[in-house]
Amino acid sequence: MKLRKVTVFATTALVLSLAATACGSSDSNDSGSGSGGGGKIKVGIKFDQPGLGLKQPDGTYAGFDVDVATYVAGQLGYKPSQIEWVETKSADRENALARGDVKFIAATYSINDERKQKVDFAGPYLLAHQDLLLKKDSTISKGTDLNGKKLCSVTGSTSAQNVQKSIAPKANLREYSGYSECIAGLQSGAVDAVTTDDSILAGFAAQDKYKGQFKIAGLKLSNENYGIGVKKGDSATVTKINTALEKMVSSGAWQTAVTKNFGPAGYKNEPAPKIGDIVK
Repeated sequence: MKLRKVTVFATTALVLSLAATACGSSDSNDSGSGSGGGGKIKVGIKFDQPGLGLKQPDGTYAGFDVDVATYVAGQLGYKPSQIEWVETKSADRENALARGDVKFIAATYSINDERKQKVDFAGPYLLAHQDLLLKKDSTISKGTDLNGKKLCSVTGSTSAQNVQKSIAPKANLREYSGYSECIAGLQSGAVDAVTTDDSILAGFAAQDKYKGQFKIAGLKLSNENYGIGVKKGDSATVTKINTALEKMVSSGAWQTAVTKNFGPAGYKNEPAPKIGDIVK
């Protein structure tokens, strides 16, 4: 009888131990605080920017930001199948990080002093320039020509702020929720120009449905250093991402991603920026 009781107690203890282990394993399936394993990592990108971050009709994602984020996540220990892509529009990027909706954001996220007060940045990983997308027959040739014209940009972007402050204060600014709406407005004549980074404009201009209709002014109105946004205070993740970006550049994977995503549009990119530069 005593042996039987010991056996029952031992079996019960084993079952409870296995149950506790199973419950604990589910905790790793979060926003990516661990190093891979069976968990997921949530990464913020744009869903509507061809060449950078685009959700395709088949449900997959493509673009330079997607390639960079996939490489970084890989260096953090996550396979592509473990990445959960989350749409982060320009106006909601800081909030998404503060809420913990994503582990990091790679979404044409220009580094500036105002944003550095709210989030931390790794990178930069690309230097772009603010420019204008115009209809092929447009007579706009410089920034000041935008005064009195209908100019479109996206709510929360630095491009709209730059135009209002120093380039064309009398421009009739239209702010939409996404660049695809701006491009459609340019095509229909609802707006006279679209302003954002040249990398983004090149991606839209290269789409089959727009080929031959638009031109990039080539004005280089500002320097836009793209960084990877991380929750404020998460210096450990910033360090890991910077190490991953350095490896991406030195291995040639960075240039491969640039050529694949921007080459078809004839976009002439700047050399890879020095990782860690201008971030502090």
